[in-house]
Amino acid sequence: MRARRWLGAALVATVGLLAPPARAEDPPRVTCSATRVGRRVVVRPEAFALVAPELERLMRLGLAGRLEVELTLLRRRALWFSEQVDATRLTQVLAWSSKEGGWVLDGRPLGVKPEPLELERVAWVLEEEPEAEKTFVVEVGVRLQVVTAASLGKVARWLTQAEKTEAERSSLTRGLLRTVAEDLTRGAEGRCTVQSL
Repeated sequence: MRARRWLGAALVATVGLLAPPARAEDPPRVTCSATRVGRRVVVRPEAFALVAPELERLMRLGLAGRLEVELTLLRRRALWFSEQVDATRLTQVLAWSSKEGGWVLDGRPLGVKPEPLELERVAWVLEEEPEAEKTFVVEVGVRLQVVTAASLGKVARWLTQAEKTEAERSSLTRGLLRTVAEDLTRGAEGRCTVQSL
């Protein structure tokens, strides 16, 4: 009997060693395309691999993701730091909709797979038309957070039936909630050169 157990354990261990490794999760990334016509600059950002499998499971259960997009328009300067010309910050809601049968971004249907995730297009108008040799760059930062520390605190309060407010919670508890919330956050940064048309 003991020999059979040992043989079974050895077989399970061998199969585990010979099994193909799990596919590595792609890191999130963001790209953009930007064009300038006269004084108008238009940016079209896209995000890839932003919704990780564990986040997708939570979102399909009904949680919504807060998507923060930050775009910065920079003018390149020779032998010096780039100069910030303009910046825009957007907050959007990414959610799974059973009614739509797919993903929605601020109510706009995206389909069954949120990839690439076409983010809100942004347009800026420059104060004056730049000289032809001036070069512009757009930096894009994207952050998706499905659960916030405050919402985790509400769940913990509900589970423990406690009436404590945020101020009454210990700093250890607040730190733990922030850590868990950060684990459920994904982000990426990217940049693109503005093409003059």
